[in-house]
Amino acid sequence: MRAVFSSLLLLVSFLSACQAHSKCRNVPGSASFPNATAWSAFNATVSGRLAPVVPSAKYCANLPCTDAQWSSGLFRSTIPGAMDQINFEQGYDLNPPSLCLRNSTACGQGDVPIYSVEAETVQDVQAAVRFAGANHLRLVVKSSGHDHLGRSTAPNSLLIHMAKFKDVVFTDAFIVGGQNMGSAVTLGAGVHAKDMHYQTGVHGKVAVGPPVATLCPAGGYFQGAGHSSISPLLGLGADNVLEIQIVIASGALLKVNNISNPDLFWALRGGGAGSWGVIISVTVRTFPTFNATISTITLDLSTNAAAAAVAGVHAQHIFDFDSVRGGQYFFLQKAGNSTTFLFQTFMANATLAQGKGTAHAVPHRRARTARRFPALPGFRYHEHQRRSLPSGRRRSQQCSDGVALDFNGGVSKPQRIYDSSKGISRAFGWRSARNPGKSRRRSLLQITGQVSANANISSAVHPAWRTAKTHLIVVNIWEDTAALADINRLRHEFQNSQLTFLEQLSGPNAGSYSSEGDIFEPDFMTTFYGPNYAKLSAIKNKYDPFDLFIVAVGVGSERWDEWGICTV
Repeated sequence: MRAVFSSLLLLVSFLSACQAHSKCRNVPGSASFPNATAWSAFNATVSGRLAPVVPSAKYCANLPCTDAQWSSGLFRSTIPGAMDQINFEQGYDLNPPSLCLRNSTACGQGDVPIYSVEAETVQDVQAAVRFAGANHLRLVVKSSGHDHLGRSTAPNSLLIHMAKFKDVVFTDAFIVGGQNMGSAVTLGAGVHAKDMHYQTGVHGKVAVGPPVATLCPAGGYFQGAGHSSISPLLGLGADNVLEIQIVIASGALLKVNNISNPDLFWALRGGGAGSWGVIISVTVRTFPTFNATISTITLDLSTNAAAAAVAGVHAQHIFDFDSVRGGQYFFLQKAGNSTTFLFQTFMANATLAQGKGTAHAVPHRRARTARRFPALPGFRYHEHQRRSLPSGRRRSQQCSDGVALDFNGGVSKPQRIYDSSKGISRAFGWRSARNPGKSRRRSLLQITGQVSANANISSAVHPAWRTAKTHLIVVNIWEDTAALADINRLRHEFQNSQLTFLEQLSGPNAGSYSSEGDIFEPDFMTTFYGPNYAKLSAIKNKYDPFDLFIVAVGVGSERWDEWGICTV
């Protein structure tokens, strides 16, 4: 270990930048940065679980990794320095930029921590938190690395890797303050969604969780709010949280629920991932299993006019599933001159025959039959239905959350719905025409139902979730070989041009989802947290007065630079 720790490099770009600020964390080369002896002593307190960290490209060059491993989110979650999206490992904004790409001849440390505690016990986590606090280090926390804002990594930081917290515990009677909250499951921070869904199914239960197999729900999903295809039926993930075990900045392990530390419990359900401490476990409600049908419809289109027509028709039918509280994810993917719409609809308590027979399941087939779509060149239609729950090539991407679109006017306002559908049609057609050769994907979630009905729950969930109809995401994709100038243009394209497109649909001042947002959002305090920010900030000051836990666009991050190293 001593040889590794004595090889720390002075990162001049950070030191020179930080010296101009009033307060900076310690980085390699700082006078107060821990020396090799201190790191070795700390390593002993965590039972030898401290490891040096390298970017995933360097890790896989040394292993080596197969192409299948490189592209596997599950495999990448086991690598301390790996993010699910490798763009978040790159130091695009460092001076000079520091990159580490697969098969490249040079490899910098980039936006990757220098050490990781491969935690196995709560005591490991507590020791790491206290060491980081005592030595004024940048601290980050990772479960799977599936984070669309890159909050699980930071340059010159100490990482707490929670991948080994795999316990899944069921109970038929979870007690909080003497009250029976019903059946529940407790998930360790490192439990993947695929394992959560499998284990709940084995026990004859279902819990609200993410549709992405490799995401760890307890690691950040519930803190953001947590949408799901069953949210219209059972509410958001955060709505179903009963208790959280968390290590806060002091190193104390807290039990957090509506009786114990209720203010922190309020903040942890919707107040943003990564800002509050290290989640050890989350306990959530479970429900009895039920029959369900998934309908998948694919529309292949070759003209912008066709894409606009499909978007308009879909908007007219966006309330079709409300009566059965159906959930739907729908995607628009544009590549070159071809556009594909994909619709995945979840219907609870519906047989396969009912799913096929109902007009609600396939509004586009009904619309096509009614000749809403004229003869469109290259128009193809595919439909597939199955009786199962959804599960979850590697290129870099910048994921920018659009808005929680407020089309929830209800059927009592048909004119507003009709006007909105025309606006959607024009906007999609305009964006397709403006970007004829680029790849774009817009994924949306049909919400309301129980999400709206849960408006009386006291939590930090953005109020826009309770009135919104859809949640829209814009994803800009680039190859790793792209020039830095092109990458930086794509990283900022949402704020520079695409936000205007979304505001055509939502109007100004719409809310946005902090877990799938734009890390360059200038007014994140309002956009991601709405009227809750002042209360969240006060709770942050109470439990983390020295800002040990700072993440991009998280509570308190307005006080720090983009790396969380120096105050601004």
